[in-house]
Amino acid sequence: MAEAGKLTIALPKGRIMRHCLGVLRQAGLNLELAGMERALRHDAGDASLIEMRNGDVPTYVELGVADAGIVGKDVLLESGSRLYEPVDLGFAVCRLSLIRLRGVRSDLRRVASKYPKLAARYLRDVGSSAEVVKLAGNVELACLTGLADAVVDIVETGGTLRANDLEEVDVILWSSARFVVNRAALKLKSDQLKPLISSLREVAQTVGR
Repeated sequence: MAEAGKLTIALPKGRIMRHCLGVLRQAGLNLELAGMERALRHDAGDASLIEMRNGDVPTYVELGVADAGIVGKDVLLESGSRLYEPVDLGFAVCRLSLIRLRGVRSDLRRVASKYPKLAARYLRDVGSSAEVVKLAGNVELACLTGLADAVVDIVETGGTLRANDLEEVDVILWSSARFVVNRAALKLKSDQLKPLISSLREVAQTVGR
């Protein structure tokens, strides 16, 4: 469980973590990670930080191992979690889209995605009975190899699609980084979390806008 004193915050590893740290520092947290590049848990000053896969953040926060975290809206929706989501931080903006080979418009029989729940919901909404296949790697390969008629995946710049003769057929949702909070922690550590939430809302007015 999260520490009784300082806040424990779950952050996604990789290039987005540096952006997360910058936003938290702008919001007033003194965070130091010097010399701990390979560590997965950091006693970073004003908070304890846990570094993990983006997709694991909702689980750690919902189960109370972390008091709060930063995670993409796409991952939050796919997880089905009911975390308190007080701040849209406004960075890591991307879109979840239906992607097909350029010019192909045949009926969908099979769709591949890292987001099987969101893909299935979208297909139901558009009246399609296509099968959804969950993949973990480069899902664009499913279109290129004939495994699937389309994929549902995140698009940022669209460069990968253009390089592989793929195109977005439909934008399903827009996503950005969100600050999420464990509901029990919001009560137990309100003296720390509420001012942080307020500061993050101010920071979000300028970050990534």
